[in-house]
Amino acid sequence: MRKSLKTSITLATTGALVLGGAAFGVTAANASTPVVHTVSSSESKIPAPVASVPEVLGGDTSVALDKGFTDALTSLKLTPGVSGDATLEDGAVSFPITSGSVTYWSPDGDYRPYVQGLLNHDDSGLTLKAGDTTVTLENFVVNPGSSKLYGDVLVNGEVAAPNAFLFELHGGSLKPLQLEGDNAILTGTTVHISDDAAKLLNDTFKTDAVTGGLLVGTATITAQIK
Repeated sequence: MRKSLKTSITLATTGALVLGGAAFGVTAANASTPVVHTVSSSESKIPAPVASVPEVLGGDTSVALDKGFTDALTSLKLTPGVSGDATLEDGAVSFPITSGSVTYWSPDGDYRPYVQGLLNHDDSGLTLKAGDTTVTLENFVVNPGSSKLYGDVLVNGEVAAPNAFLFELHGGSLKPLQLEGDNAILTGTTVHISDDAAKLLNDTFKTDAVTGGLLVGTATITAQIK
């Protein structure tokens, strides 16, 4: 099981947590995270953040698969599926968030990257099968600071590439944050195949049809924050 990167920085009076260009919104009124420590510029070269969630308590990341992606799979005779605790229903694949933390600094300041942390999705993944070959992409880790998603790659159950850079995350089409009960919900971040993942899939399935940057779908992140 992967361990999340946890930061112990206080939650300010208001703020937003951004994931790969997409925002987690949380305010002091709806946050239950206790104040642990405030980092000031006099104490460290790292400025005090606007907001921090030291521990994401659950939720899931769901990706509505793009028709262009599913059509590409059909043309390659690849059948999508899931592994572990993931689900594939109504054209969307969902992966439970098992742990994580995110900290946000003001984008108006000089500190970069202004979003840092990890969201872990242990023991779930996406499978692609053709004939006797099954590729499993699993144990996803979202790194908002780099707008990248990493994961383990298995071919017929054997690890082919641990902690590989699999997907790029683009947040330009992000919709406004929704707060529902204990959850922060964001939708609109698009997920794209990385050059590394495209090469691996092409090599495994003996094709050159998978291209880096191919749109996989649009993500909805439901993060339990209290």
